[in-house]
Amino acid sequence: MRLEDEIRQTRPFDSPAQAAHLSIARTAAVLEHALEAALKPHGITGTQYNVLRILRGAGSEGLCRREVTERMIRPVPDATRLLDRMEAAGLIERERSGADRRFVSTRLTPKGRAMVDRLDAPIRELHERHFGGIATHALGALVEVLERVRAGVDPEAT
Repeated sequence: MRLEDEIRQTRPFDSPAQAAHLSIARTAAVLEHALEAALKPHGITGTQYNVLRILRGAGSEGLCRREVTERMIRPVPDATRLLDRMEAAGLIERERSGADRRFVSTRLTPKGRAMVDRLDAPIRELHERHFGGIATHALGALVEVLERVRAGVDPEAT
């Protein structure tokens, strides 16, 4: 469906750049909603899933809060509170360093690891449903174009 029809736009967009921006924003919202719906039966949010994936990739060493935040797809304003909730749910654990008490390492618990591992197949299937009909070279081109768009965004504006 055309974006204009989806959002019931009755007049032309101001520019192709505006149309592209709104199309990206609309697509991101649709994909995010589908991800949240897929995760809801498992009792976690997309943001929590992102943290679980980041910590799985970090391995047994874990990461400090700042490093987790820097790696997130969509950074959150209060990562400490997010990690507090995940720790209370038994998905992660945090430990202060013996050498530098200011450094707190965050790692997956066995429960958190089991959850993120269990979600691999359903999330892969979700991605396949959304992007399976698009040729690999077209997906590569899309990724490249989006990288160029992000590179043009002023980091101070985000």
